[in-house]
This record gives sequence, structure tokens and C-alpha cells, in this order.
Amino acid sequence: MLLDQDSKNNLKNLFGSCIGFDEPMSRHTYFRVGGPAEAFIVPENIKQLAEIISWSRDKGIPYIVIGDGSNLLIKDNGIPGIVILLTKCLDKIVFSGKEKEPVLVTAMAGVRTQTLCRFAIREGLSGMNFALGIPGTVGGAIMMNAGTSYGSVSDILDSVNVMISSGALLKITKEEMAFSYRKLSWNNNLTNRCQGAPIIIDGSFRLCLSDPVLLEKEAGKILKKRRENQPAEMPSAGCFFKNPPAGKTAGQLIDMAGLKGARIGGAEISAKHANFIINTGKASASDILDLMQLVQKKVFDRFNITLEPEVIIVGV
Repeated sequence: MLLDQDSKNNLKNLFGSCIGFDEPMSRHTYFRVGGPAEAFIVPENIKQLAEIISWSRDKGIPYIVIGDGSNLLIKDNGIPGIVILLTKCLDKIVFSGKEKEPVLVTAMAGVRTQTLCRFAIREGLSGMNFALGIPGTVGGAIMMNAGTSYGSVSDILDSVNVMISSGALLKITKEEMAFSYRKLSWNNNLTNRCQGAPIIIDGSFRLCLSDPVLLEKEAGKILKKRRENQPAEMPSAGCFFKNPPAGKTAGQLIDMAGLKGARIGGAEISAKHANFIINTGKASASDILDLMQLVQKKVFDRFNITLEPEVIIVGV
């Protein structure tokens, strides 16, 4: 592991009750699997977040930031270094008012995506309904360019504020970001300026005025369809694989390969939606990874297509 006792004592003195050690990450992911984080910090405000980032940079200790862990698979041996949870310190939504369109709504990275969707409906603002039913937080949704057949984050994003390694804040417009299918890429000039990958603090979204009643009606239809087609009753990370650029979806390919219901340990391919790997109750991260590799092999052998995980895999 990366933290010696002196470093742990130093962190404890700096961050007090905000920090814990050997925290089981199974408590913080939708999959409900994963080994411990060597250090786990829940900063109370942006100032404290900046202090953690600066400390990590000065000590050469790696960190990752997480929200709800809805799209994470953490390996059984856990995560060396520091895990930073953003849902407490970055939890506000503000908007510019309805005097003119587009209406800019700014949501901090730790806000749950569904909270933002509901806020937009209440305020009579269209543009967010595509994300109804997508789990996780705004920061993760931006990083993954989260989306459905109805749209994606890149369609409505205006700009983000990020924290760079020094702890300073920087505004980045959408034009400075490169979005693709389920991915946001920072350009090299930006990462050089930030001295590494920046941390998203908030995102501003361009929404339009609409009728809350109509938005709610549309929301009901979208959510009904998701409930009918997805296994929400079991722990999972949503769609596990990215869809290929053309042709059949990942779920269709997995189904055609005869893998619905396939199981390794406590991990299983959902019989309801073949692109969902579910935890039936006692899965390990290794079970899920082994099942992932089985799917990739079977689909490649039959269709000569390599399925790429949409889920982010971290840990050792």
C-alpha cells in the first residue's frame, strides 16, 4: 500500500472525522463489490477538497474521485491511495432565472443526476428528460457523456468548472472539451495547463422553457419503458458494455451469443437485458470480471466484434 503510518497520522490530523482508513468500497458502489480504499475522505466543502488535492500532489499519493459509484467496478484487493467522495461538498443546484432562453442551470458534480432531472421538471425546463433513470451524479454523467436513445450530456452542456492539481478553479467551455460516445476527453493542452486530469466541480446546462405537466407526462413514459426493459431490482452498474459503432447493440450481440442467464459465482447476465451483469447477492469483483471476459470471448468468437466495457474498472 502507499500510505505509511506517518502519512495516515498526518491525514487524520488534517481532516479529522472526514477521513477513514480501509473503507470497504462495496458500501459505495452500485455493484456492491470491491475491496477497501486505503484512505477514504468525504470533504465537507470545496476548500477542504482543494487541501486534499494539494496534499496528494505534494506527497505523490494518487487519488480518485467518486460520486455514487454507479458506473464503477472496484477490484477485490481495493484501491491504494485516496478515494474522495464528492456527494457531500458538491451538492448544490442554481439557475439563471427564466427571463430568457436558454436557461442556464448549474449543478455541482455531487448532485445526483435524477435530482437535476426532477429540478428541471419542477421548474418547467426541458432538455434533461433524456437522463431520467440514469443513476449516479452530475460529475460522472459529464465524464461519461451519459445518455440514452433520447439524447446525451454533450447535447446540453455549456461549460464546466474544474479544480486543477494546485487546488485552483478553472472554467472550461464545451468547445474546449472533446465528447464522444460515453466519453469525455481532455485535450493535451488542457491537461498540461491543469498538471493532470482536472476534477469537475460543476456543470452548466442549457435548458428551454416548457410546461411542467407535459414534462412530467413525458417522464412517466420514459421511466416506464426503463422499468420494463432493465433489471433495476438487482445490484448492477447499468449497461456493462458500450454499443459497437454500427450494427447490433451490445445487448443484442450478447443475447445472440446465447449468454442470457450465464453465471460465474454470484455474477449473472440478466435474463431481462443481456447488457446488464447483475450481482445475485454474493458476487465478487473477480466473478464479474471473469463473466465480462467470457462475454467478450464468446461475442468475438461468433461475430468478430470486441466489446469494450462502459463500466470503469479500478483497483488492484
